[in-house]
Amino acid sequence: MSHRPWPLRRRLVVLVALLAATVIASSAVASTLGLRQTLIGQLDGQLVLVAGRASDEGRDRPREPSDDLPVVGGRSPLDFPGQRTGTLTYQVVGDVVIAGVIREDFVVSSLTDEQVAVLADVPRDGRPRTVDLPGLGEYRVIATEQPDALRVSGLALTEVNETLAAYVARQALVGLAGIAVIALLGTWLIRRELRPLQAVAAAATSVANTPLDRGAVTLPVRVEDANPATEVGQVGAALNTLLGHVETSLEARHRSEQQVRQFVADASHELRTPLASIAGYTELIQSGQVSGDEATHALTRIAQESSRMGLLVEDLLLLARLDAGRPLATAPVDLTAVAADAVTDAHAAAPHHHWRLDLPLDADGEVDLTGTVVTGDEDRLRQVLGNLLTNARVHTPAGTTVVVTVRATDREAIVTVEDDGPGIPPELRVFDRFARGDSSRQRASGSTGLGLAIARAVVEAHGGTIELASRPGATRVSVRLPRADALTVSRRCPGPSPARP
Repeated sequence: MSHRPWPLRRRLVVLVALLAATVIASSAVASTLGLRQTLIGQLDGQLVLVAGRASDEGRDRPREPSDDLPVVGGRSPLDFPGQRTGTLTYQVVGDVVIAGVIREDFVVSSLTDEQVAVLADVPRDGRPRTVDLPGLGEYRVIATEQPDALRVSGLALTEVNETLAAYVARQALVGLAGIAVIALLGTWLIRRELRPLQAVAAAATSVANTPLDRGAVTLPVRVEDANPATEVGQVGAALNTLLGHVETSLEARHRSEQQVRQFVADASHELRTPLASIAGYTELIQSGQVSGDEATHALTRIAQESSRMGLLVEDLLLLARLDAGRPLATAPVDLTAVAADAVTDAHAAAPHHHWRLDLPLDADGEVDLTGTVVTGDEDRLRQVLGNLLTNARVHTPAGTTVVVTVRATDREAIVTVEDDGPGIPPELRVFDRFARGDSSRQRASGSTGLGLAIARAVVEAHGGTIELASRPGATRVSVRLPRADALTVSRRCPGPSPARP
């Protein structure tokens, strides 16, 4: 049976607690060993003094031995005043053996043979050592050998051990309290620091539960306060960037699907009428009920509807290419020449309209071409101007004045087509595909109804804008395109262009 893994928060808390316990335990061990060394050093100093005093007093200030200490042929150093409890001595002077210890009630007791045997084995180099005496516990002893005597003095380690035990107990209590505090504080800090990670998980879960396979998809979920200065914040920022890319890709996919649907809908809707006409005339000819001029008329209508279908398909394919963002040709295009050609063609097609061309002039009265050159596809820009003038010609009555104006600003070239016709209803969205106007601006025979939609798509593909302003007696369409020299300046020197003199 597999165990469920611990959450990261719990594992971090346990790890922090273990590290804290390791550090506290190491510190406690080091301090305890240091304290023990210090206490034993102090005890060794006292032991050296005790050994020296016992030797001097035993040799220079003899006195009668105590009745309580069995002594064989000699005197005991434990009889001299100033001895602390736990002090022991073992001396062999000739045939005299002295072996005793001062108990806690300051009564001197003799050592057992087993204890004496341990003391007799202590190296006689004058260095303090720790020995374990049966029945007495640990002792620090020092043994010296002189020509006439062997002397071993000792002090009990009872006080040292009790001090160390009390110190270790206090260290343990303080350490456990410290570990508990660190665990609690670590839990709070880790939970706070990992809260953005929980937000990342929540955002990812929300996106995972969102249907992404079809339709318009928005991913409003983002990780808030994703500070890239922290590791967790970097994860949140990376997720936000990923979600942004995913959302952009989904939007592009949806737009592509919409464009395909739009193309199919437009084609099926607009091709239905010419196909019906072609089918009708074809059936009429096949029936044999018409002949001569009627058959010729039927064939002419089939040719006309076929031509209209070809134009419609070409326009739809052009819109599809523009919607897909396919690059256009790029070359310098002089808008004054394009506008002049467009006005000339419109005058030939509709001589009953009044056509005017307004170009910028310099101080000498000559046409000023400065600033009217743009970078783009000349054929498509000519198509834009042609569509605008065709729209003005078709949807306005004879005698209407149409003015084409070309101007330039510091960063844009502007072409304006203005007429004094009946105007366009404000609710009519003329830049939509197959837009229908009122009776005064109806689509003429042979028009696909895509002229202004194509004009807008081409202008936007060149990085420009097209705007319409209309009221009865004045309709204006303005096309704004980036100037070629402005594009060069902006690419070479980012920032505002310097003012022209």
